[in-house]
Amino acid sequence: MRIFLLLGAISGFLSVALGAFGSHVLKGKLNDYLLSVYHTGVTYQTTHALALVLVSLLCKWYPESSVLTWAGWCFTVGTLLFSGSLYALSFTNIKALGAITPFGGVLFLAGWALIAVHAWKSVS
Repeated sequence: MRIFLLLGAISGFLSVALGAFGSHVLKGKLNDYLLSVYHTGVTYQTTHALALVLVSLLCKWYPESSVLTWAGWCFTVGTLLFSGSLYALSFTNIKALGAITPFGGVLFLAGWALIAVHAWKSVS
């Protein structure tokens, strides 16, 4: 599905821009803990931007696999919840926002598990 290639490219672009913003603009404005939280969001966004590109390629090779489509949506929503909540936490220091982050992490895990399911089904 081209949508995952587009979403992966946009997410990758934004992760580089947000990483640079964090390193150059936020460095003196956030304390070390909040800057670390911010950079964790950037790292996971970058990783899962690449995962979305991978899913788009796999969808091209296996267009009949709905499992891969679900994996792509898990990575997309996972990025919004995980990285988004960390960005919001780092800017606001509202600790309750950290309660959202694990939901994004579970979606990341689900996305990787779905790719594993697809691999298992493809081999058998």
